Amino acid sequence: MPQEKKAYGKVYLIGAGPGAIDLITVRGARILAQADVVLHDALVTPEMLTLCPQAEKISVGKRSGQRSTAQIAINQLLIECAEKYQLIVRLKGGDPMLFGRADEELQALETHGIAVEIVPGITTAFAAAAATQQPLTKRGVARSIAFFTSSTAPNQPDQLTLPDCDTLIQYMGGREAIITAQKLLEQGRSPRLPVVVVENCSLESQRIMRMTLHELEQGLGECQGPVLVMIGEALAERSTSKK
Repeated sequence: MPQEKKAYGKVYLIGAGPGAIDLITVRGARILAQADVVLHDALVTPEMLTLCPQAEKISVGKRSGQRSTAQIAINQLLIECAEKYQLIVRLKGGDPMLFGRADEELQALETHGIAVEIVPGITTAFAAAAATQQPLTKRGVARSIAFFTSSTAPNQPDQLTLPDCDTLIQYMGGREAIITAQKLLEQGRSPRLPVVVVENCSLESQRIMRMTLHELEQGLGECQGPVLVMIGEALAERSTSKK
C-alpha cells in the first residue's frame, strides 16, 4: 500500500516591524491572534506578544555576539511544530526577508513540503527614517540606498565590504561603527559626512544621535539596544529658517 503523506500545518513568517506594537501590519496582527504557536526572535517585544495570548510562545532569539539558538535547531523546531500544530508563526523583528535568515528556514520547510506564507514587516531603516524625519533619498543629492551588515554566518570570514551608494544603512552596526567609519574614510569619504544613529528604534527607549563620519570613527560608546547607522549627505540636518 502507498505510504500515507504526512499532514503538516501551515507556517507564516511574519515581520514584527521595528518594535512598537502598533507598527506591525494588520495582516500580521490578525494571523498572530489565530496562531497555535509562535516562535519569536529576541528583538520581538513582550508587548508584541500580547497580540497572541492564546498561542504557545517559544523564544528562539538570536542576538549578535550573544549565546543564542542555532539556526539549524530553529529549522528543526519549525518542522516539529508543523507536525503538531495547524497554524505556526515564525515572528521576526523588522522584515523577514531582510537579514532575517528567511532563506534557511524556507529551504528547510520546503524540503518537507510544508506550506509557507510570508507577511512583510516595516524594516528598521524605514522606521528610523520616519523617526528622525530624514528621507533616505533626496533629489540632486541621493538616489541610491544600500543595506548592509557586518554579521556573517558561522565559520565565514568577517570581511566588511562597503557598497558604493549615496546612502548607506548599517544594520546591527553598534560594535562595528568604528571599522565602518575607518573604511569609508579610507575610501575617500568626507570626515564631515552626516551620520544618524538610532538605538531602539520606535520604542519608548529610542535614542537618536547625530554626528559626522569623523565622530563615528571614535565609536558609539555603550548602547543598550539594537543600533542602526545611517550614513550619507541625505542625512544632513535641515536648516529651518525662522521668520
